[in-house]
Amino acid sequence: MSTSNFTRRGVLKSGAVAGAGVALPTIFTASSAAAYMNEPTGSTVTLGFNVPQTGAYADEGADELRAYELAVEHLNGGGDAGMMNTFSSKALKGNGILGKKVEFVTGDTQTKSDAARASAKSMIEKDGAVMITGGSSSGVAIAVQGLCQEAGVIFMAGLTHSNDTTGKDKKANGFRHFFNGYMSAAALAPVLEKLYGKDRNAYHLTADYTWGWTQEESIAAATEAMGWNTVNKVRTPLASTDFSSYIAPVLNSGADVLVLNHYGGNMVNSLTNAVQFGLRDKMVNGKQFEIVVPLYSRLMAKGAGENVKGIHGSTNWHWSLTDEGSKAFVKSFGTKYGFPPSQAAHTVYCQTMLYADAAERAGTFNPCGIAEALEGFEFDGLGNGKTLYRAEDHQCFKDVLVVRGKENPTSEFDLLEVVEVTPTAQVTYAPDHPMFAGGALGTCNAG
Repeated sequence: MSTSNFTRRGVLKSGAVAGAGVALPTIFTASSAAAYMNEPTGSTVTLGFNVPQTGAYADEGADELRAYELAVEHLNGGGDAGMMNTFSSKALKGNGILGKKVEFVTGDTQTKSDAARASAKSMIEKDGAVMITGGSSSGVAIAVQGLCQEAGVIFMAGLTHSNDTTGKDKKANGFRHFFNGYMSAAALAPVLEKLYGKDRNAYHLTADYTWGWTQEESIAAATEAMGWNTVNKVRTPLASTDFSSYIAPVLNSGADVLVLNHYGGNMVNSLTNAVQFGLRDKMVNGKQFEIVVPLYSRLMAKGAGENVKGIHGSTNWHWSLTDEGSKAFVKSFGTKYGFPPSQAAHTVYCQTMLYADAAERAGTFNPCGIAEALEGFEFDGLGNGKTLYRAEDHQCFKDVLVVRGKENPTSEFDLLEVVEVTPTAQVTYAPDHPMFAGGALGTCNAG
């Protein structure tokens, strides 16, 4: 919070003392003082849902919006309450947040950082959003997280997998429920070693922005540690739709594994191109050629169709999990929309519930009170088992899933199967791990 006695609106903050004998205008009376940014004064509170409604990650954005709307319905007492019934914290009562009805505004990030920041800024300044959440790109998440830190509101990150989000670019006002590149690598590498052996040559195609870079770094480090050789690392523009020119050189590289550090429509297109080039049917170095997709989603699997069969990757959550929280969410979402939710939908629903619960437990919408309630918070009942929101970096630690494309799916939604649930301990790292170094969390800003 600013050290000045005046907020951005020119209102005297609580605790500030006026000069002796000075008559203050009405605007500076204690009753009109604003203690923090966008303090709700009426019977409602506004949340800002900022998602990609266009661009390479639009499918994830659409599912995020569905989950956000479901979360608001549950918070306001509608529907069957979903995971509010299974959440270990019982602070939420279905009467909004702190007795205020939840309203929301939406924006289109376009999967572009500048557009996402502009959208979030409008939500904060014009719509009075007290919290911003969403995004399906780490570049977007990092940009909006920085904006929210500057503005003095909480940012509950959506689908962001870059190590940097809670690493070098972490912020005191930002929180991430989703897992990250390091966790994917820690879960996936032992499975790959067991399946494909220690003597492999890997070729990386990588989305050219913060997520791709840290995913590539994490997978390369983990596989090299078990004996794999990294043949090449090639960056691809996020706007790419045809990856043929990037796939062709793989054929003559000596690589026997292709690692696609791509997500959303990028992954669908690059995997399709790889299959069209016959990579899955090739024998190289006396071994069957393999393709790995480190970060998977049901929506990507649907887009890629039969091409995902037998291909391994990791995911934050999957609708087939049988814990009570996951079953409750799948039932609520399926009843409302007619199909199961994606991992993107799951993580943003959880983030909305976690924010609302923190506000209830803190007894305030003040972002610093909410941050304090989230830091070190341990909970269960939201899927993925027992979970910790670590205070040092605002990263959630929970079980991580290794999945593969099903050989014989029973429906258009039954495309992935969980092959291993990696325990939290295996994917946990020290706050000062080199892959996450370079930035300070800083202090909370209330506006």
